[in-house]
Amino acid sequence: MTLDNAVWLLTGLAAVVVLLTRMRLSNEAQQSGHALVPRAVVNAHTLVGVVALGVWVYYLTSPDDVVGIVTLAVWWIEVLIGLLILGRWMSRPSKHAADATGDTWAQGPALSILGHVGMLLGISFFTWIVLADKISA
Repeated sequence: MTLDNAVWLLTGLAAVVVLLTRMRLSNEAQQSGHALVPRAVVNAHTLVGVVALGVWVYYLTSPDDVVGIVTLAVWWIEVLIGLLILGRWMSRPSKHAADATGDTWAQGPALSILGHVGMLLGISFFTWIVLADKISA
């Protein structure tokens, strides 16, 4: 597998994480066992994720140093928002006393930890890709 293929694969996984996080958080008001996240935070997380994906795909198709740095800034904002949401959930252990209802994806934060730590690692890889100028033009 070439480095370019790995980057595209991770880009697809990032899109899945952004989509699934939106779907999971938008259902949260109907579930017990979750720390509620304000709708504005959920919307900001989704909007920044979609913008990051769009600008990243543009960067991958026509690499430009300035676009790459801007994209990294947007990606890191996205990761920070996601980790803050995850941290809020993890810091409220009493919210996890009862099983989540209506959440058929997973019980507890395991899926969210996987997605957000995966995004942290993926964006760290993207940062190396951009700073080391590894994208084929």
